[in-house]
Amino acid sequence: MAKLKSLLKVEGTLDGLTFYKTVDGYMVRTKGGVSKSRIENDPAFARTRENGREFGRTAQSGKVLRNAIRPMLLQAKDKRVTSRLVKVLTAVKNLDNSNLRGDRTIAGGLLSDAGKQAVTGFDFNGQSVLGSILYAPYVLDTAAGSLGMADFVASRDIVPPQGATHVSISLGIAGIDFETGASELRQSTEYVVAVGETSGVAVDLTPASFTTAHPITLYLLLLRFSQEVNMVLYPLNNESYNVLHLLQVE
Repeated sequence: MAKLKSLLKVEGTLDGLTFYKTVDGYMVRTKGGVSKSRIENDPAFARTRENGREFGRTAQSGKVLRNAIRPMLLQAKDKRVTSRLVKVLTAVKNLDNSNLRGDRTIAGGLLSDAGKQAVTGFDFNGQSVLGSILYAPYVLDTAAGSLGMADFVASRDIVPPQGATHVSISLGIAGIDFETGASELRQSTEYVVAVGETSGVAVDLTPASFTTAHPITLYLLLLRFSQEVNMVLYPLNNESYNVLHLLQVE
């Protein structure tokens, strides 16, 4: 694969070369490869078929996860979130010790503590990560389904982007069944505060009653920045500064 450097931008196939556009610019690659029939039937490509099955299953699981948290994800993501998430979920799939190669799944990988840890801490917006924005200590109580900050001071504990006057913080709890694709999401009421506020306050984020039979539960923290104009809060342009962080998986 090569990168096209030219004033002439081409997309499509020409003389055995395929030109296409990505987020990194215009790329070019040669056309060709092993036939589909051979890959599907030749014993020499058994590993390829196994990898293909697992990749497809992993990509589908990534879609299930994104759909499950879509209301939150729409407010904080980057252009590479799909590929970054698939990369992390591939590591989770590799930790599935209950299925043979070719049949390993995300659900199987998440049965282990190592699998849960592999995806914990994922930032859906790679341009704005929780560790560089929020500095207040917090306690996640998974039994109660709540997150608390005992002494939150916005001017001390938040690093806002230029132009932001307020930050909104909320907790989301998502139940997911990767096998069936079923999911459920609950969000707490947002705590909204001016980023320059110097008073300390106890923050409690607790979604509405949440019970689920889904095998996997995700706990997510969302930070949204806005600008006040004439007493109305407006989201910052393209919301690229917002944070969506996966706190814990159970």
